[in-house]
Amino acid sequence: MTTKRWQLAHGRHLDLGGKAIVVGILNVTPDSFSDGGLFVASDQAVAQARRMLEEGASVIDVGGESTRPGASPVTAEEEQARILPVVKALARLGEALISVDTYREDTARLAVAAGAHIVNDVWGLQREPGIARVAAETGAGLIIMHTGRDRQKLPDVIADQFLFLRKSLEIAHANGVADDQIVLDPGFGFAKETAEENLDLMARFSELDALGFPLMAGTSRKRFIGAVTGRDATARGAGTAATSVILRLKGAHLFRVHDVAINVDALALADAMLARKSGSIFGKPDA
Repeated sequence: MTTKRWQLAHGRHLDLGGKAIVVGILNVTPDSFSDGGLFVASDQAVAQARRMLEEGASVIDVGGESTRPGASPVTAEEEQARILPVVKALARLGEALISVDTYREDTARLAVAAGAHIVNDVWGLQREPGIARVAAETGAGLIIMHTGRDRQKLPDVIADQFLFLRKSLEIAHANGVADDQIVLDPGFGFAKETAEENLDLMARFSELDALGFPLMAGTSRKRFIGAVTGRDATARGAGTAATSVILRLKGAHLFRVHDVAINVDALALADAMLARKSGSIFGKPDA
């Protein structure tokens, strides 16, 4: 897999391709679908972040508003009150790359100023295009996610990805975001209502390479995994790890997960397989 350098805020970067990158999910919300209320207090959130870093996460993705279907929206002020103390605390530790999960321009700007390196927009710049200006002005890494919410989707799962993400990329480029700041996320579970639709997206994931950007997979504990395994949300770690392996072998670079350790181990095996296929293993020439 070709290595690409992802440029981030505050002079940081990540090299994507040679090794799967695990992004630990840190929801500082009372109502997220599988971990709501667990990490609302800043000290709890920082402790969880440190656990995920110890288990092998490279990035901590901090979110202050639940994106589950039917979740109650929060004000920008409430979102900022939840996430900014955590971002500042993590920045003081200096151990992690910090991502902020928001679609709001003002929240993104404040979070990067507080120490965040990446902005993760689940509306793909199409709700508040000013997110792109924040990335351009600060040099932040930008994750652009596909969603089918609040619009009519095309019937073909990949055609709809291209339709939506190409519009998002036009917004990014019009606002001065460089290509080496951008990662794309196909948005598993975001208005992909059936298990079949999500499985089809997994099966055809490698077709997204045609867009020319590194890819992030966010399947963690999603409902389609429960539909296949019969497991409740908090018991979907193994199912999530299986999807991570499949998607790594199909070209994904980053994996946004709740259960870090099991995914780190699973992805180490996937990386070993990829290395074997390319003629080397564990970074050494194949004898």
